[in-house]
Amino acid sequence: MPNFPGGFNGEMFFFLMANIGTTIAPWMLFFQQSSVVDKGMAEKDIPWGRVDTWLGAWVTIIVAVFIVVLTGTVLIGVEINDAAQASEALWQTDRYVGAMMAIGLFDAGFLGAICISLASSWAFGEIFGWAHSLNTKIKEAPWFYANYFFTLVTAGLVVLIPGAPLVLITLFVQVVAVTLLPAALVFLILLLNDKPTMGEYCNTLGQNIIGGTIVTTIIFLSTCYGLSALFPHLFQ
Repeated sequence: MPNFPGGFNGEMFFFLMANIGTTIAPWMLFFQQSSVVDKGMAEKDIPWGRVDTWLGAWVTIIVAVFIVVLTGTVLIGVEINDAAQASEALWQTDRYVGAMMAIGLFDAGFLGAICISLASSWAFGEIFGWAHSLNTKIKEAPWFYANYFFTLVTAGLVVLIPGAPLVLITLFVQVVAVTLLPAALVFLILLLNDKPTMGEYCNTLGQNIIGGTIVTTIIFLSTCYGLSALFPHLFQ
């Protein structure tokens, strides 16, 4: 039965924020706009861009639901500390299912490393005025590719640290990301409501309600987490 083990406390707010942070993060906003520019998409491509985004979002949700249902059904009572252990446990039940989950985990990590590194490189390129496009050669955009390579190597080195608490590091990064997210979302919503800039693509009332609800929820959870850290028995 769905419930909140331990009640409303700092740990629960921490995991709620981490779940939001792994779904909606600031780097995703920067990656989205930068990738659109780098692909040379024009105004006529906006409808297809929306289809692409919706398709990716729904596929992600469906896969996540299947993973939760599968692991929650097959691995009842099994102590699981990370996704790799879940994959190994599933392998003992059905090697094909375990192999598919392992491949999915590798794909997710590989894709994440590429996308986050690219988002950072694109952002730094815009800030410092470097040439920042995958359509340019390395000689034409040396700082862009250097930053990209440095970010990839750094991420790989962190994973190779012996005994590093990778799960805790991942959760902490997601919580930090969701804490910083409202600042980016507020400016994005303001931009999307700027009629001279957006024209016919200006936000509708429904879109503003959805965006405002997301921002308000994140701010509320961040505040509750901060209060629970300062006053551990406040929500008990």
